[in-house]
Amino acid sequence: MPITTLDPVTALVVIDLQKGIAGLPLAHPIAEILARTQQLARAFRKRALPVVLVNVVGRAPGRTEQPFQFNPPPDWAELVPELEQQPSDILISKHTPGAFHGTGLDMQLRRHGVTQIVLCGVATGSGVEATARAAYDHGYHVTFAVDAMTDRARETHDFCIGRVFPKLGETGTTADVLAKL
Repeated sequence: MPITTLDPVTALVVIDLQKGIAGLPLAHPIAEILARTQQLARAFRKRALPVVLVNVVGRAPGRTEQPFQFNPPPDWAELVPELEQQPSDILISKHTPGAFHGTGLDMQLRRHGVTQIVLCGVATGSGVEATARAAYDHGYHVTFAVDAMTDRARETHDFCIGRVFPKLGETGTTADVLAKL
């Protein structure tokens, strides 16, 4: 469903736009994703709406078929400077794909009176999708800024946007979100 409205207290939730992930090969140019996210963050801050910056700092301990063998450089989890982090931003560090499990995200959002979130970031089929599912389960209205997110595989990105996200919320572009603010 296209974006119909934004609640009076809507938060922007930016997933994993950090140095180690922004430097990976991605389906869409990261410079475009960062520029759109920067537009969104500036607009939310201008209206005194919450901006949540999420980074991943580890991995959940469960077994998978694809082993995780990675020694990240020291600055891997640092947020990219293009986000222009502000003292008012809510910072969430996670160990799982989704930003809700094992973090204080739900408590922070409720403390600010948030009833809706706008999601963007990397990766569409991992961190963004997992966070969206949990937000939906927690009763938030979910909106996706689909041109401010990407994945490592275009097929995964397109599948999520076309088939998964419409079941969890409303989808639109950065311009659509900005027009509703």
